[in-house]
Amino acid sequence: MTEINVDMFLAALDTYDWRNVQPNSRGRLNASSPFGLRVDKTPSFSVIIDPAADDFGCWRDSGANDPEWARGGPIKLYAFLRNITYEEARDELMGGEITENGPPKLRVKLVPPGPPPKPQPIDVSAYKSVAVPYLTGRGIDPEVQRMFSCGYDTDKNAVVMPWHAPEGTIINAKWRATWSKAFWYAKGGAPVRNMIYGIHLVYARKIDRVVIVESETDALYLWSCGIPAIAVGGSTFTDIQAEMLRMSPVTALVIGTDNDSAGEKLREEVAAKMRVYCELYDARWPNGAKDANEVGDEETVRNTVADAVRRNIFKKQQHSIDTYRHIM
Repeated sequence: MTEINVDMFLAALDTYDWRNVQPNSRGRLNASSPFGLRVDKTPSFSVIIDPAADDFGCWRDSGANDPEWARGGPIKLYAFLRNITYEEARDELMGGEITENGPPKLRVKLVPPGPPPKPQPIDVSAYKSVAVPYLTGRGIDPEVQRMFSCGYDTDKNAVVMPWHAPEGTIINAKWRATWSKAFWYAKGGAPVRNMIYGIHLVYARKIDRVVIVESETDALYLWSCGIPAIAVGGSTFTDIQAEMLRMSPVTALVIGTDNDSAGEKLREEVAAKMRVYCELYDARWPNGAKDANEVGDEETVRNTVADAVRRNIFKKQQHSIDTYRHIM
């Protein structure tokens, strides 16, 4: 079997909030499915966590509704837990590439001189929709859905949420199943770590105050509350994302990450990388809500953002347009 980074894979398992974990499972993690919306009383999901096992990282979900999510290998599970693309997960765990005739082969990546290749546009026109009931049911206004070019894939029963480059080109898209928590990204799309969801509107509308959150649905819900928002798409804030935000018109950043340990870690990452570039404010979602969308009341959300607490003394640093060209 081709080797993967065992410590990195196990760390992703350790930081996930598993439900109904079954103790003493002898080299396996048995728990409720991370993909399903169902509430299973007995664990239906199992992943092999014994590093000595030939099938380390392989998993099975006995309650899956879709055969594609009934079983799989470590890369697919790692991508889901980290909320990144399959290609990003593969690179992090293996540093290799998938071949048609076999498993990934480890290789040394030789980076050619000059700027990285420009991400190619992703066509999602086949999935455009006037309004997606799943999103509307989560309090996301149809006008906001149109603003972000959201759509629906009837074959996969999944919401399609495009990710835009700062100038507005769609360079990736996330499919989010309506029947479970499963999600996946467009094949060949730009890495999520190089993008910020909603950044194109910040640039186009010259928005100077924005809330930064983790998920696309949180950002969409905040926009539905009349509050400009962006999302990093996970629980990390990369240097490339930070530089993209520094180059934007934003002068005041409200940090509204999730109310959990991963969200707190992200909050501090954002603060550390942005503290000398813009005003920083902390917004904490009230009433036991994990995130903005879970608050569920627009007035409460607006008041929470308005009452965000200042956490730094602002001192803007300047960047050239050459920096922007380099990171994109």
